[in-house]
Amino acid sequence: MSASNPLAAPVDRRSFLKFSALAGGGLMLGLYLRTGARGFANIINASTDTVGEFAPNAYLRISPQGVVTLISKVPECGQGIKTSLPMVIAEELSVDWNDVVIEVAEATSEYSNPWYGAGGSTSTPNHYDTFRRAGASARMMLVTAAAQTWEVSEAECFADDSAVTHKPSGRKLRYGELVAAASKLPVPEEKSVVLKDPKEFKLLGRRVSGVDNPKLVTGQPLFGIDTKLPGMLYAVYEKCPVFGGKVVSANLDDVKALPGVKDAFVVEGTNEPNGLMPGVAIVADSTWAAFSARRALKVTWNEGPSASESWGEFASRAEVAFTRPGSMQLRRDGDVAAALSQADTVVDAVYSYPFISHANLEPQNCTAQFKDGALEIWAPTQNPGNGRELLSRVLGVPQEKIRIHVTRIGGGFGRRLFSDFMAEAAAIAMKVPAPVKLTWTREDDLRHDHYRPGGFFKLQAAVNDNGKITGWRSHFVTFGNTKEQPGNGAGLSKDEFPGRWIPNFHSEATVLQTATPMGYWRAPGSCTIAWVMHSFIDELAYAAGGDPLQFRLNLLGDGDELPGDGPWNPPYNIKRMRAVVQEAARLGGYPKPMPKGRGRGLAFHFSHRGYVAQVADVTVSKDGTLKVDKVTCVCDVGSQIVNLSGAENQVQGSIIDGIGAALYQDLDIERGRVVQSNFHDYPMIRMPDTPPVIDIHFLKTDFPTTGLGEPALPPIAPAICNAIYAAIGKRIRTLPITKTDLSWS
Repeated sequence: MSASNPLAAPVDRRSFLKFSALAGGGLMLGLYLRTGARGFANIINASTDTVGEFAPNAYLRISPQGVVTLISKVPECGQGIKTSLPMVIAEELSVDWNDVVIEVAEATSEYSNPWYGAGGSTSTPNHYDTFRRAGASARMMLVTAAAQTWEVSEAECFADDSAVTHKPSGRKLRYGELVAAASKLPVPEEKSVVLKDPKEFKLLGRRVSGVDNPKLVTGQPLFGIDTKLPGMLYAVYEKCPVFGGKVVSANLDDVKALPGVKDAFVVEGTNEPNGLMPGVAIVADSTWAAFSARRALKVTWNEGPSASESWGEFASRAEVAFTRPGSMQLRRDGDVAAALSQADTVVDAVYSYPFISHANLEPQNCTAQFKDGALEIWAPTQNPGNGRELLSRVLGVPQEKIRIHVTRIGGGFGRRLFSDFMAEAAAIAMKVPAPVKLTWTREDDLRHDHYRPGGFFKLQAAVNDNGKITGWRSHFVTFGNTKEQPGNGAGLSKDEFPGRWIPNFHSEATVLQTATPMGYWRAPGSCTIAWVMHSFIDELAYAAGGDPLQFRLNLLGDGDELPGDGPWNPPYNIKRMRAVVQEAARLGGYPKPMPKGRGRGLAFHFSHRGYVAQVADVTVSKDGTLKVDKVTCVCDVGSQIVNLSGAENQVQGSIIDGIGAALYQDLDIERGRVVQSNFHDYPMIRMPDTPPVIDIHFLKTDFPTTGLGEPALPPIAPAICNAIYAAIGKRIRTLPITKTDLSWS
């Protein structure tokens, strides 16, 4: 058995070639992806007779037995991409979904592109058209093969349900029967590929169960933490509780003498937020032995200058920053000072939100083996290309000698775009003559995350008697690992709504330097900025005294599209946003009044190419207990929902995730370290807290299809907070919501 796959038993390349020749061969269609990624490996779900460990540029195979193997190129972290992208190929291929087997792509030395990964809701828009062509090209070749076999015109033949039929005679050949003939044909030129009319789609848009669901519900091994290799050892890694701290000394001899412990040593590391942090490794013959030995470990740390950092200190620094001009001028339009001085009504507010964790249910883990100068990695990573680059840089192993097997991911949300846990496992493996599985504890996960950045906003805006915003000033105090640059997910675009919509607009920012690691958290940036902007817009709507829905529509205006300046700041289509806002308000009954203690709130946001509006219904009891009763959500993510079941799951998950973060999640930073350690003091949303009704609607529009992992999360927090104000008249300006007393009489 190849050691490269602990979950299945693939044969090697030479055996595959021999076996394929004996079996009569198979049709291999290779199409280059625009991202430059190449290759696939048989890792899981392999059940065909034609098994290949690796075949360059191939995204589908068809065996003589009629089994169609489709390659899932993007890491699966619960977003359903392992099912939905193969569905795109299957639709154009006109294959019976029951005939399909899914295999997972792997990152080898040929995966030089760091964007081979899952993040930013980019998987569907980046691959949809390419994968359609992959399926359509194969379908055309199969039709040609059938027509040549029958000596008839291709125009008389059509493909459907894994077979080609000759319309005049009714003759039919299954795809497996056409493999030999189709394999001899050239792949059609891209410009000659004929795609289906979406009206003919039979698979796309349906509810299709996830391909891994049977294994998930029966507890079969799929995740990184399930990895097992012959002779494997188990490791833990102790890092300084203060961000940026280094090891001075440790009682290594005492730890090495403990039962089951094989070794214990210091790893110097690179001491950079996105690199290999210094620490102490313990390697044992079981996870329990490693965890037990860790309790006896005593480390003296050089905590460094960041030991003075705290959230209270950050808040004080933000107050000082608000008294001065921002260090970064983002946007300045018109004369804001004049607009504010001449205004009928001026509203001032300060909003703040904390650092929070990704809190993946599967803690960080990685299995690594260093042998003959090469590294082999098994990891639940969202970004294996980035991982290979990091390992090469910090450990000195050439990238072509690093092979990464991507397992299913037990929750990503942006955390596993960063590869620090892979670097730790690899560094340990390079000192141990055996495969090593590193497992983080829940405490490791909470205290050594790449956190969603906290932030502070000071806002001031003017509203005239006609209900229009005439001036807007905002100062954003954010965080960075340097004073000059916001950290990952901590930036603010100069074009962020409502910039460009208000004639007199001034936006500036100040960066507070911190050693706290920062990372992209689901709907990066938008996940917090939407709450600030759309909560404050709600304040202005009430200050204007008119219809709060019409206030928002007036703000959006009747224009068409505002240009963007790159893939992460695409054009903003005003008509699409107006449509989802109006539909959500209609379906959600906004802004119809409700009795005191109950309220409805509206919010919308453009995030990751998706247009989403939500209406939240809440009840606030007199003792301050909050219950989200219903969420009405309207999404416009383009012309085609790939998998309706997966799309609904993503929207539901985004809403529930956003509710949990808004209600509960809060990290205290004291003496340069995170105080919280586990779910007892970092509560996650529970089933009783979820809305009994989440009503989801998709508007189908004539625009490119995009992803759904992020767009539905940003509007939920402001929708809930706006509903709380409608219910009891209390404005939420600090997250989490539990910091505000909601009791009323």
